[in-house]
Amino acid sequence: MTAFSTLNTLPTAQLDNLNELGYHTMTPVQAAALPAILAGQDVRVQAKTGSGKTAAFGLGLLQHIDASRFQTQSLILCPTRELADQVANEMRRLARYMPNIKILTLCGGQPFGAQRDSLQHAPHIIVATPGRLLDHLQKGTVNLDALQTLVMDEADRMLDMGFSDAIDEVIRFAPASRQTLLFSATWPEAIAAISGRVQRSPQTIEIDTVDALPAVEQQFFEVSRQGKIGLLQKLLSQHLPASCVVFCNTKKDCQEVCDALNDTGQEALALHGDLEQRDRDRTLVRFANGSARVLVATDVAARGLDIKSLELVVNYELAWDPEVHVHRIGRTARAGNSGLAISFCAPEEAQRANILAEMLQIKLSWLNAPANVKIVPLEAEMATLVIDGGKKAKMRPGDVLGAMTGDMGLNGADIGKITVHPAHVYVAVRQSIARQAWKQLQSGKIKGKSCRVMLLK
Repeated sequence: MTAFSTLNTLPTAQLDNLNELGYHTMTPVQAAALPAILAGQDVRVQAKTGSGKTAAFGLGLLQHIDASRFQTQSLILCPTRELADQVANEMRRLARYMPNIKILTLCGGQPFGAQRDSLQHAPHIIVATPGRLLDHLQKGTVNLDALQTLVMDEADRMLDMGFSDAIDEVIRFAPASRQTLLFSATWPEAIAAISGRVQRSPQTIEIDTVDALPAVEQQFFEVSRQGKIGLLQKLLSQHLPASCVVFCNTKKDCQEVCDALNDTGQEALALHGDLEQRDRDRTLVRFANGSARVLVATDVAARGLDIKSLELVVNYELAWDPEVHVHRIGRTARAGNSGLAISFCAPEEAQRANILAEMLQIKLSWLNAPANVKIVPLEAEMATLVIDGGKKAKMRPGDVLGAMTGDMGLNGADIGKITVHPAHVYVAVRQSIARQAWKQLQSGKIKGKSCRVMLLK
């Protein structure tokens, strides 16, 4: 266990901030990568999601930021808006000790004009998806002439999503003298090729490769494609997880599985690429705040999903890539917790199961389907209220909590996670008081103003 204080270049104010955040010792990827990053070297890191890589590159690039220069000095590229939002939020936490730091996300699905207006005063750090960033670069609304650090986070997924050409175009706008940090969960040939084009003598670091399996109990069930829904319903009724992600390989299967679960009262949400951005945001918030216990998702849509204690992962279909399988099951073993991963295997998927066993060098544990299990509803403990306002109305979590527990007299123990987005605030409340809280918010005021409120079911 290595303390952050051993990194002599981190200022005392940052060390105090890390201590307040609960970051007392470095994760393996931080201990391996931070010395090189702080020294200004290029690095390429293979590390899974949840390994602490955001803090690894975040602490490094913050040390090179001059807050008195209102120019974009660092750029972080991410494959999805969800991951970009997660990374930006973590960067703001890491930068709390630095006054006047501006961190801006630039992603698709948001009005271009509003982003252009925010860029009138250049942010110190931009967190972006490649396509939207390229739009801004080509229109001259983003300038990278002062860029010192370029980070490519989850680079393998950016390639999977077809961003290779966009990445090359973005890099043409960046100065050649920059530091380039490349992070990837897997290391296909295409990633090595990008590293060769854009990095200078990078230090290579491999952490938590696929042979270092997370502490997850894996169970496998042989079941026909037609029998998967029934088996899933039985296993959910048997385990009664507080939180579960069911992975499907296609958007069509994702929605069909979600609909089938809802038909039996096992409340589920779907997360896939066909959803509008507003619906994607609401789905992620509702699952993260405990307003739904089951999320049915495709792999790409689930990137950036930040759930600290996921009890169960179900592979409704085996992933085509064994490394994707490891990434899926690792979501239920974060921060040293153990977890359970259940995988369904239809006869036509047998070859994928054999490849998986060979690559991971494990013996698959095959179980029989449980008998005599009564299907029971999986009702969420919390509900979600949506309040119009958000960051644009300068709302803060404390403003909402204070209004609900003060003027409205609600019990703070009945109020859960409060998430502030640009135009809305999402508040988790216990199901038992959801309608009461909704009515009181409709008739009450926050920061002296009446608000429109909606109760999500």
